[in-house]
Amino acid sequence: MVSVMDQERRGEIRKRTLKGARIATNEGYSTTACVVRNLSDHGALLRLTSVIGLPDAFQLVMDDGRTFECVVAHKTATDIGVQFT
Repeated sequence: MVSVMDQERRGEIRKRTLKGARIATNEGYSTTACVVRNLSDHGALLRLTSVIGLPDAFQLVMDDGRTFECVVAHKTATDIGVQFT
């Protein structure tokens, strides 16, 4: 059996969370709602209804007011893994 730590490819473990956020593009004029599924000091996993049409770099605006500049590290049909820049 493979442990979670053996499967972990990042250098740090992210904390599980369920926080609301928005992906801001077009200098903040366009936003897409998302849920932050896990979070670390250097990145996050975001869940959306669809990732189609999202750029490879954007600003993540958390419901608590924090903002992060992000670049996409990987994505599936509904999830995006991002690194904070």
